[in-house]
Amino acid sequence: MNPELNSLSDILKCVVEQCVAEYDISDAARELWLDKLVPVKMEGNTFYIATDIEFKKDTLTELYLPWIEEELKKILGVPVKVEIIVDDTLSPKAPSLSDIPELDEVTAKIDKKITYTFDNFIVGPSNNLAFAAAKAVANRQHEKYNPLFIYGDSGLGKTHLLSSIRNEMEKKFPGIKVIYIPAETFTNEFLHSISVNDVESFDEKYRGCDALLIDDIQFIAGKDRTEEKFFHIFNELYDQNKVIVLTSDRPAKEIKSISERLRTRFSSGLIADVKPPELETRILIIQRKAELLKFVIPKDVTEYIASKLKSNIRQIEGVVTKLSAMYTVSQMKPSITLAQSVIDDIVIEHQPFPITVDKIVSEVGKIYNIEPSDMRSQKRTAIISLARRVAIYVIQEVTGMPYEQIGQEFNGRDHSTVVYAIKTVKEEMEKDVGFKSIVEDIIKNVKAG
Repeated sequence: MNPELNSLSDILKCVVEQCVAEYDISDAARELWLDKLVPVKMEGNTFYIATDIEFKKDTLTELYLPWIEEELKKILGVPVKVEIIVDDTLSPKAPSLSDIPELDEVTAKIDKKITYTFDNFIVGPSNNLAFAAAKAVANRQHEKYNPLFIYGDSGLGKTHLLSSIRNEMEKKFPGIKVIYIPAETFTNEFLHSISVNDVESFDEKYRGCDALLIDDIQFIAGKDRTEEKFFHIFNELYDQNKVIVLTSDRPAKEIKSISERLRTRFSSGLIADVKPPELETRILIIQRKAELLKFVIPKDVTEYIASKLKSNIRQIEGVVTKLSAMYTVSQMKPSITLAQSVIDDIVIEHQPFPITVDKIVSEVGKIYNIEPSDMRSQKRTAIISLARRVAIYVIQEVTGMPYEQIGQEFNGRDHSTVVYAIKTVKEEMEKDVGFKSIVEDIIKNVKAG
C-alpha cells in the first residue's frame, strides 16, 4: 500500500481521483455519484462503501463499481470486492414541506395557470391511440369513433384528454355547446331535478348539447334511474351524430353492474386504453411540465423522479409543480434530496381515503336502492336481507374487520350471523355469474373511493 494512504478515506479519495482521470468522468457526474461516497469498513477482501440513497446505489453498482474495483486493485495490489450500501444519515435532512410558508397556496396558483391542451399532452406508446382518437373527435371527425370510450387507471391522463377535447372544440367552433362533467355530478344534477320537479330543464340541457364528455362513467353503475335517463340521452345524441366521449377506470365489458344495453352502447364505437407511461415518456412529461412552468430541473433530478413514480402521471406532474413552488417561495433549487422529500409528500397526498364501513354500506345501498339505516336495522324483507349480506361480505373482504366487529356495525348481530352472511354470498357468487359481477363491481367502486 502507498505509505501516504493511511486510512480508508485516503484510499477511497485516491480511487475517485484515479477513476476520474482514467475514465474521463465529468465534474457533474463526479459530484453527484462519487464525491459523497463514504468508506465504512474493510473486512478481508471486501471494501464497504456507503452512499446516501437507494437511487444512487443502483447507478453506482451498474456504472461505476467495475471501475472502482479495478482502481482499488491497482492501489492495493490485490483484487478487492466492493459492496455499496445505503446510509440515509449521509443525506442532508430534507426540509419539512409543511414548514414552508404559503407553499400550498403557491402550488395551487401554479396549477391554475396551466390549461390542458393537446399541445401539452405527452404522447407515447402507452396512450397514442387514445390521443389520436381524442384529437379527431375534437375536430368533429368523430363518425368512426362515436362513442369514444377511454379507459385506464386513475392519474394516467384521461381527464387531460377530455379537457383538451373541450378546449379544442370551443376554440375551433365558436358557439358550440360542450358539456364536460364527472358522472357523479351528472347523477347529482339528475336527482336534484327530480327533487325540484324540473326534469324537463335537465333534459333540455343535455339533449341540446353538441358534445357530451363524461368522466368516470362507471359511477352511474347500479343507479337504475340515472342509468335509464342516461340511456335515453345517449340514444338521442347518438342518433343526431353528436359527439360522445366517456372515460372509465375499466373497459365497458367489466362494468358488470351496469345494464347490458348501456354496456353494449359504450362498446359500439372506439375503445382506447391508456396505460402507465414508459420511462422515456415519464422523462418527457417532467421536462414538458417544467417547460410550461418556465422552470429548470437538472437531468439527474428528472431521471430520479421518473424512476420513482412509474404509474401515475398526476403524481409526476404534482412533484414538478411543488418543486417549482418551493423555488418560488424559498429559492430552493431542485435536487435529488428535495425531490425525494416532495415525492414522499405527494404520494401521501394521493393515498386513497380510508375505506370505512359507512362508505361500503352506502355503496351497497345505491346498488340495491336501500337506505343504509334499513340495512343496519332489524328489518328482514328479502331485498334488505340480501343487501345486508352483501354489505357484510364486502366489509370483510375489503377491510378484513373481525366478525364480531362487523356484527356490531349491524345493530349488534352475533358472530354466527356474520359467518352465515359471508358464506351465503360466497355460495351465491359461485352459482350466479351475474351476482358475482355485481359484488365485484361494488368492491371496485368502494376501492376507487
